[in-house]
Amino acid sequence: MPLVIDWVTIDSPHPRGLADFWRRALDYEEIEADDDEVLIGPGDGSRRRLLFFKVDDPKRGKNRLHLDLRPADRDAEVARLVGLGATTVDIGQDDVAWVVMADPDGNEFCVLRALRPEENVRWGD
Repeated sequence: MPLVIDWVTIDSPHPRGLADFWRRALDYEEIEADDDEVLIGPGDGSRRRLLFFKVDDPKRGKNRLHLDLRPADRDAEVARLVGLGATTVDIGQDDVAWVVMADPDGNEFCVLRALRPEENVRWGD
């Protein structure tokens, strides 16, 4: 049996609030939650899930891992995410085809450009 990623865990001093941001950003559903952790994922039952785990220490420095999100319309998606509480971030990326952003806890992620039709190849879930 192949090894698969079940979920990505994100540490947060405020897991409920951060999970809510990502739930709305990705149009996910809450799967389960308690005082210390919140699991969200797509409503189709697939394993593209995120777990938000309570930690007391604040984020320090650049992420070692970040999400790259592929929208249909990059600029519209950036505006929507800002409306949900994200911010744009300058990490010295110069002139690139993606926008670096940070979620409400300061975790960086990228919003990529839309794929061109010839690039629309599905790699699987």
